[in-house]
Amino acid sequence: MLVADDGDSVQIVRLLDQTLSSIDGVSVHEATEALDRLSTELPHFPYRLLSIASGGENPSQRVAAATYLKNFTRRNTGSEGIISEVSKEFKDQLLRALLQAEPALLKVLLELFHIVVVSEFVKKDAWPELVLELRSAIEKSSLISCSESSWSTVNALMVLLTVVKPFQYFLQPKLVKEPVPQQLESISNEVLVPLVAVFHRLVDKALTTHEWGELEMEKTLHIISKCLYFSVKSHMPSTLSHLLGSFCGDMIRILDSLSFDWSVTPSDGYLLRLKTGKRSLLLFGTLVSRHRKYSDKLVPEIVKGSMKIVKHSSNISKLGSLAERIISLAFDVISRVMEIGPGWRLLSPHFSLLLDSAIFPALALNERDISEWEEDADEFIRKNLPSELEEISGWREDLFTARKSAMNLLGVIAMSKGPPVSTTNKTSSAANKRKKGEKNRINNQRRSMGDLLVLPFLSKFSVPSKSNILDASTSAAYFGVLMAYGGLQEFIQEQNPEYVASLVRTRVLPIYSTSDCSPYLVASANWVLGELASCLPEDMNVDVFSSLLKALAMPDQEEISCYPVRVSAAGGICSLLENEYTPPEWLPLLQIIIGRIGKEDEEDSILFQLLKSVVESGSQDIAMHIPYIVSSLVSNMLNFIDPSEDQWSQATVGGLETLAAMSQTYEISKPETDEEENEATEIWLTGQGTISKALSALLQHAWLATDVPPTSCIDHFSKMLWFIALASTNCNVAVELRLADLLVVWADLLASWDGWEESEDLSVFDCIEEVVSISTKYGFRSFLYRDMPSPPAMPVRPRSVVESIGSFVSKAILEYPSATRRACSCVHTLLHVPDYSSDIEGVRKSLAVVFSEAAFSHFLQLREKPCSLWRPLLLAISSCYISHPDVVECVLEKVVSGGFELWVSSLAFSYSLTLDASPPSIASEVKLYVLTLVKVIELLLDVRQGNATDDLVRKCFVSLMEASRRLEEIAEETDDDEDDGEPEEEEEESDDNDSNDEDSESDDKCEETEEEFLERYAKAAAELEDSEVIEEADEEDDEREIDLGHLDEIDTQKLVLSLMERHHQKVVKLVPSEVISTFLNAFPAYTGFFT
Repeated sequence: MLVADDGDSVQIVRLLDQTLSSIDGVSVHEATEALDRLSTELPHFPYRLLSIASGGENPSQRVAAATYLKNFTRRNTGSEGIISEVSKEFKDQLLRALLQAEPALLKVLLELFHIVVVSEFVKKDAWPELVLELRSAIEKSSLISCSESSWSTVNALMVLLTVVKPFQYFLQPKLVKEPVPQQLESISNEVLVPLVAVFHRLVDKALTTHEWGELEMEKTLHIISKCLYFSVKSHMPSTLSHLLGSFCGDMIRILDSLSFDWSVTPSDGYLLRLKTGKRSLLLFGTLVSRHRKYSDKLVPEIVKGSMKIVKHSSNISKLGSLAERIISLAFDVISRVMEIGPGWRLLSPHFSLLLDSAIFPALALNERDISEWEEDADEFIRKNLPSELEEISGWREDLFTARKSAMNLLGVIAMSKGPPVSTTNKTSSAANKRKKGEKNRINNQRRSMGDLLVLPFLSKFSVPSKSNILDASTSAAYFGVLMAYGGLQEFIQEQNPEYVASLVRTRVLPIYSTSDCSPYLVASANWVLGELASCLPEDMNVDVFSSLLKALAMPDQEEISCYPVRVSAAGGICSLLENEYTPPEWLPLLQIIIGRIGKEDEEDSILFQLLKSVVESGSQDIAMHIPYIVSSLVSNMLNFIDPSEDQWSQATVGGLETLAAMSQTYEISKPETDEEENEATEIWLTGQGTISKALSALLQHAWLATDVPPTSCIDHFSKMLWFIALASTNCNVAVELRLADLLVVWADLLASWDGWEESEDLSVFDCIEEVVSISTKYGFRSFLYRDMPSPPAMPVRPRSVVESIGSFVSKAILEYPSATRRACSCVHTLLHVPDYSSDIEGVRKSLAVVFSEAAFSHFLQLREKPCSLWRPLLLAISSCYISHPDVVECVLEKVVSGGFELWVSSLAFSYSLTLDASPPSIASEVKLYVLTLVKVIELLLDVRQGNATDDLVRKCFVSLMEASRRLEEIAEETDDDEDDGEPEEEEEESDDNDSNDEDSESDDKCEETEEEFLERYAKAAAELEDSEVIEEADEEDDEREIDLGHLDEIDTQKLVLSLMERHHQKVVKLVPSEVISTFLNAFPAYTGFFT
């Protein structure tokens, strides 16, 4: 539909120009709002925008129209990616615009086209004519038809790429074997098959041209290769499978044409050729791993082409990033071939050549490494000394650098087995009936290539010593040796402890004892020790730790920074600690860490991470040093924490996190004793005072020294405040630590906090519970009520601490699924623990309103399918209802009509649901069920005088009787536990049985087949789609008792007895006899009511 250049279109153009020309954000906003209004008022609005995008006066105007049209279309796209209605005329007009658009406009229009394609072609399959129209457009385009056509070949192919791209992924992941989508088969048959012939012809032409000047041809080759790659990434169209040999052969020719001459500056045409080569290698990797049925015959040529490329690895320091990526991908292709059947046969004759001329040159230190070390040390560490290597595998897709890919290939080769070793001794059939434990010994007769080739190759390089330490080539080569040992982590872990000890003692530790050794070697040695920490023999740990400690303290040299040395040493020490190594002395390590903190901001964040690991690992052993460490850190951090900055540096955040962790560790270390005068307790209390004063000083500096305290690190500060609250053992201490002032600021910050991220932030709720307890204990006035501020401040009463906390808790219930359970637990604490006097009862009433509204709104989102969050949400409403029944009933009815009865019914159902799964074991929760159901039944039968339905009353009575019985059982179980003597000893099992079980498991473990892999992922996809996925906190939260405050004093048996006395006839009429019988067995005293 061509839209006339009427007044409406002129108005749209004017508004678009306003969005471009205005430097005033308000004017841009006004123009955008006006366009939004026109989009709902004007007929054919999308056509008008598309007409402007196709024929606007200038490029900026056309791009602006296309951008608004793209955003307009996205807004009108449903959650499933489907647009309600797109006419054929609009799609045709869009396609014509794409074929003639200039590059800047094409980019935006393709983004719009992608939205339309996904909806109309992929999901709805409502654009059958697209394929033939696309074929026609490509055939008539300028390069293909060799004419002066206005339709660009590059544009037509980019449209094809946009159509094909969605099919790179499985569209029906729940199916174990998804058939090739009919749309993809159609594209393959009508468009891709003819393009393979075009691709071949263009490759012939490009390879006969020694210059790289024909940009359109190179672009065309690149786009066709991407189309072919996306077409086979997941599926294999039948018509394309027959042509694999043709276009793979052409891609190999392209790879052969690549030049890795670093002395020549690459032209734009050659960069496009490199991109085509990169895409070719990605396609080869996909064929090897996904489509072996079709590609096995091609593997020899793929290997041959890849081998030619990896031999250029010695020049990676001089090549650009794209050329290095191609070498990396070639290594990856070889790794994938190693994982398939023909891999060994094809590659084993080339192992020595690969090691010597490709893998090892990529590992050795080069000029780029040295410049990166000095210019961007963090980038050097990220690329070469990663904190943890993932599993060595031929299927890795995230390596990206030639060195990482070479290391991965080295690991794959080392783990591969050579041919079986023949034995001259003939064994009887009886001898073949061996024990399971002997299987590994027999299997090891097939020795791995790590033993046969890799380690002997690495042993040729001697450890740098005084005689050759200044030889740069020796150091560079040994850097490669150390990189190789890191890449061989999985292989080395399978060796016996004596072998590992010998390797570390003779090939790694000597680096540290050589005077003036290269920092590059020390850094890589640190990294190797960290990678091998999990398999180090215990008797090696002391020497390894000592070496890493020496490296951690290494100062910068005159011309070389030793920052990477210290960072890698910190990583190595962390690995040792994670593997449960305990140093004989912690103090030397702590002194080095504390001594270096504050010298370099970037290094501080690493040191804080190390200190946190040390504290968590050392726990009780480190506790005695924590008061000194905290005091030193706080005095240091006070100098560089600026309260006026809302966002602090990574080092500052790391320091606060470490202080928070140390405060928790120290609290856990409190001695268990009944004697108040115990010396250990006295020492611990002195340390607690030291820590609390230091943390209070830090919080005062961050929060009380400025009118607008920063909102950063609320979770870490909450842990510190929790410790301060625990340390406030009397009113004088609380005053000295300015606890009341800190609580006001903390609560205000908490109310506006929207930075919830992970379950680690659950410590905020620990702080809330402790704050409620201590504020109630000492009667902090600001906790429940705050006075009007003095003039000239606005006469508005600020929120009390409990109101601010309530604001956060209600938001957590509604918005943070992982925090919902703990937030609901805080609802009970906030409503029932504080002493609300009559003059401030309105505070509790307002809390009950916001809590019940948030909990019920969240429950309504989950009501269709029962889940574990039902119980905490419904019980939170119960606490609110017990406090203010009339108010809460109104709130529930306001949220949704019939809300009160829905909540009552769901509450009763949730108890029976819990009972079916496993009997509730938390007495406080069961008691809350009882109290709530009694109050609800009284309302239904006494206040409403029987207007409630019998079904609802029956549900309530059944759940009440079951909950009352369960509460009695829990009380009896608790009494029995208290009467028990010594705990039962756990049955010990022999080490032999354990080892036999391990052997059995390892013997029976088989590699997952492709069918099993697809079945597993299809099942996971089905579970994700069919069930409601809720981000929840740890299941341990289910076992936490809730604090009911004054409600704990209520005798539930008396309440139930009174209710049964008044309504036993109703019970007999409504409740099943078996429920009554079970109830009477638990409470014989009630028998008189039912006889």
